[in-house]
Amino acid sequence: MARTAGPDRPDRPTTGTRQNRRVPVLEITDPDDERIADYRALTDVELRTRWEPPHGLFIAEGELVLRRALRAGYPARSYLVDAKRTDQLADLDTGDAPVYAATPDVLERATGFHVHRGVLASFRRKPLPSAAEVLATARRVVILEDVNNHTNLGAVFRGAAALGIDAVLLSPSCADPLYRRSVRVSMGEVFAVPYAKLDRWPAGLDQVREAGFTVLAMTPAPDAVPIQRLTAAQRERAALLLGAEGPGLTAAAQSASDVRVVIPMRRGVDSLNVAAAAAVAFWELGRDDPPFGSG
Repeated sequence: MARTAGPDRPDRPTTGTRQNRRVPVLEITDPDDERIADYRALTDVELRTRWEPPHGLFIAEGELVLRRALRAGYPARSYLVDAKRTDQLADLDTGDAPVYAATPDVLERATGFHVHRGVLASFRRKPLPSAAEVLATARRVVILEDVNNHTNLGAVFRGAAALGIDAVLLSPSCADPLYRRSVRVSMGEVFAVPYAKLDRWPAGLDQVREAGFTVLAMTPAPDAVPIQRLTAAQRERAALLLGAEGPGLTAAAQSASDVRVVIPMRRGVDSLNVAAAAAVAFWELGRDDPPFGSG
């Protein structure tokens, strides 16, 4: 079967697929249609935060992201697409999830923004694992404190997936990894990296330590240990702890860590964006890992 791939068309069949559609495409002409209530006011962070987690749903934007959500086992509630792009989903087995189509104008009025990717989907959330479950199968983790910027959060997940981090642990005040912007920025990697919440903070760091990890607190402090000088034992099962953009880690979180570490800077720059710092630290911690694909 011939296949094609691209930035937003991930390796999907081009022929022999239309027969897989189980439900018809349903036209939406009214942006206030209750059938698409899941997609209303997607740019209103406060509203979406009140709506999505309590209703057990999240929104995926773009074909690549929604396909990754499906592969990760998230059940679809519905699909909402630009009427001119319905063929992009023609090979999907949509099951019981309805497929709605609308003009770009209706989509924009319903969602609050121009849906330039033309494809949205609403998914049911899966139960989160406990921190103990996540730690039991991980060798290297990242812990985030107060990271409430969705773009940074999504970028951290993408870096974690690419650079050998097995899981993400979140303080109670972190943003939702399944918020639309986080999912989009991560390119769907929030579905690939297990994550859990540490409900007690910073006391929950004791649980990480008891699981055999060394908690490494990232800080620009001049007396911190340069990350490249960590010992082999400190690297073996590392839990990298990072704080929010700007304020960084709280004093309480740093006090609860085992080692304070720094990425040495040049030219008077004092720090990096949290997602950039995370990526540098992830690479450094995994630089002695076997090459990718070596088994």
